[in-house]
Amino acid sequence: MAEAPQNPYSEAGVDTAAGDLAVELMKSAVRRTHGPEVLGGVGGFAGLFDASALKSYEKPLLATSTDGVGTKVAIAQAIDKHDTIGHDLVGMVVDDIVVVGAKPLFMTDYIACGKVFPERIADIVRGIASGCELTGTALVGGETAEHPGLLGINDYDVAGAATGVVDAGDVLGADRVQPGDVVLALASSGPHSNGYSLVRHIVAGKGISYGAHAADFGRTWGEELLEPTRLYTLPLLDLLTSLPGAIHALSHVTGGGIAANLARVLPPQAWVELDRSTWSPSPVFRVLADLGGLRLEDTEGTWNLGIGFVAVVSAEKADAAASLLSAAGIATWQVGVVQEGARPEGHFEQGAKGVDGGAVRLVGAYSSAV
Repeated sequence: MAEAPQNPYSEAGVDTAAGDLAVELMKSAVRRTHGPEVLGGVGGFAGLFDASALKSYEKPLLATSTDGVGTKVAIAQAIDKHDTIGHDLVGMVVDDIVVVGAKPLFMTDYIACGKVFPERIADIVRGIASGCELTGTALVGGETAEHPGLLGINDYDVAGAATGVVDAGDVLGADRVQPGDVVLALASSGPHSNGYSLVRHIVAGKGISYGAHAADFGRTWGEELLEPTRLYTLPLLDLLTSLPGAIHALSHVTGGGIAANLARVLPPQAWVELDRSTWSPSPVFRVLADLGGLRLEDTEGTWNLGIGFVAVVSAEKADAAASLLSAAGIATWQVGVVQEGARPEGHFEQGAKGVDGGAVRLVGAYSSAV
């Protein structure tokens, strides 16, 4: 009997059959994100999305975003838990799109790994699909690339890109912001996907295992630090519909912290002082800061400290906006007011990410832990 021909690609460390199995395992989760506007199903060279709905817009603008999850994946790898990282990816990518008032349409993902373990890849993509369902986004395509020799056998990284649409007349941003606008803070679910290099540095410095029980949290360190990113897209889109004209600007609190990200969506002449006394940072931030010998104030340019999104809202509709968001399960409170003219002396964050924006700083002392 003739022997089966050898596969030189497999001998080089790439298992295409494992990749095919991963697709089979994730296929049903991906299909759940597809509405009638998605054509072609799973596995094509390109995802197809029917753009006919854009004809109803007066002047449709496409909004796009791309991002990854950062070193949070190292914790997922350390405890072999991969079903939430994809959810984080959707938060990092799709929640950037709603900042301009856009509705997400579709998303694609990319996973690079040292070796394809089908169940692991499927867990990651199931998480992405779950996040897409929760934000009304179709997952129309993706790629898993095996990189033996470049990445370790258990190493991987994830990235994604999404596209949304907004009418030109409805774009949110600094040009809508007025003096007297109220700044609302929307609670985060934890560190989300930012500042994990500092998190991991602190944990490693104390010799803590991610599988160890953390008495402060009632679960393991890894489970606490993998808490999925809160998704804000649908509640914010509902708010834009329910209170038309109320929201002037939105800011997603990601890398750089609260002040720097809010400064990006304010006009250059505007300034805001955010009152720390209006909230108490979540226990995870307090515990990590204590372990690292840091004040919470030292971490403000790294962690979100309990605020995952910021909304700049007309003063007369601020209470209604906060009530609607709280009813949607997102604790929301007033944290500041937009000012113009001469600002107080002292350091303000301004010009973050190359934007010639407004000036923001945090003032006062944080509320005591509850």
